[in-house]
Amino acid sequence: MTNKKSKIDLVHAGSLSTRNTVISVAIIASLFFIFGFCTWINAILIPYFKIACELNTAQSLLVAFAFYIAYFVMAIPAAHLLERVGFKRGIMIGFWIMAVGALIFVPAALTRTYGVFLLGLFSIGTGLAILQPAANTYITLIGSKERAAQRMSIMGVCNKTAGIIAPLLLAAAILRPSDTELFKQLPLMDAAVRSAALDELIRRVIVPYASMAVVLFGFGLFVRFSILPEIDTDSENPAVAGANSGKTSILHFPYLMLGAVAIFLHVGSQVIGINTIIGYAQSLNLPLLEAKVFPSYILGVTMFGFLSGIVLIPRFIRHLAVLRVCTTSAIVLTLLFFLVHGQVTFLGHTADLSLWILVILGLANSLMYSTIWPLALHELGRFTKMGGSILVMGLSGSAVLPLIYGYFADHYSTHAAYWVLLPCYLYLAFYAYYGYRIRRWSLKSADSRP
Repeated sequence: MTNKKSKIDLVHAGSLSTRNTVISVAIIASLFFIFGFCTWINAILIPYFKIACELNTAQSLLVAFAFYIAYFVMAIPAAHLLERVGFKRGIMIGFWIMAVGALIFVPAALTRTYGVFLLGLFSIGTGLAILQPAANTYITLIGSKERAAQRMSIMGVCNKTAGIIAPLLLAAAILRPSDTELFKQLPLMDAAVRSAALDELIRRVIVPYASMAVVLFGFGLFVRFSILPEIDTDSENPAVAGANSGKTSILHFPYLMLGAVAIFLHVGSQVIGINTIIGYAQSLNLPLLEAKVFPSYILGVTMFGFLSGIVLIPRFIRHLAVLRVCTTSAIVLTLLFFLVHGQVTFLGHTADLSLWILVILGLANSLMYSTIWPLALHELGRFTKMGGSILVMGLSGSAVLPLIYGYFADHYSTHAAYWVLLPCYLYLAFYAYYGYRIRRWSLKSADSRP
């Protein structure tokens, strides 16, 4: 450890009092709420930038790419930063970087420069790349291993609650009832009038993102001076230390590396569903002002899944069984998406049944993350910090897979492009049934751990 790190009082997760554990979980829950708010707000930005910056589908999905690729680029540097300054100072720095990213939206909006918007989104993603391994490691280690998936489900509720609220709040701030007519008239306007209309449209993001910057800066200070403890992740119990004694690299944990791939495919497939459903609804002839609510429907169904996990895990069902149910049902729902059609009216919307199947996929996706994470971090001991960062790198799937979807959507159709989900869910089922048990890079190395 560096001299700076040695000055930080480290606490073993198991030594926390019940009161401090509850307060720590509450603080981390607030972090997950902010993660969700800053992440799922992109569901509105994608169709919004597509119109205001005159983009095609693939270009508009660079919103997700710029945001999530930061997880891949910055995850390892973030791990070294957390090693050097500790979790609490690292969280403060992460929030401040996010605040800078939100402020970048101001000059981007004033000049209507899409590349500058992408820089701001990358900065916000960079801050989250620092925050995510800290928050996920905290919530995995604080409390018993058996209830880790349950605690992650609670964090998921906070994340998805923010995800339901964020697109609706941003939509209320930047969209007007008259915009439906405006969007129809834009192609008919001459260049100068259209440019002025688009400038006015894009500048509506200035106030929301400037406000977000202030909140993020303040919350960084709050966490830095809170009672949130510094968790000791370097010490190992004798059994784990003995099992890991011959391991010198994070690559010696196949189930972790396979778990990172699982996280990559899970978050990528989840973001495809949430961030493209507005465009898919529009392809079914729903106007944007009606289609804007569908990301919130997916997140609402997803939150129901998290609430079910809190109640059921581990009292009635083990987290591994939950992962198997989720991955298997995701495969079935993906196939139904292509096989079942017909107009239905539900919640005041009349649309093809496939749109609602896409919403229900949110339930299958809901508990995958919270069950993969503890399986992949199982008994890493002194490798836990780096293992957490490897898993955070997997969040870059949210950058890559939507672009693949966008390519097929532009070259085929928004409906056919959802075939990219099927191989993702097939791999996730592999990890749920077998991959999590692989302890060595050989065909006969799977153990029998639950």
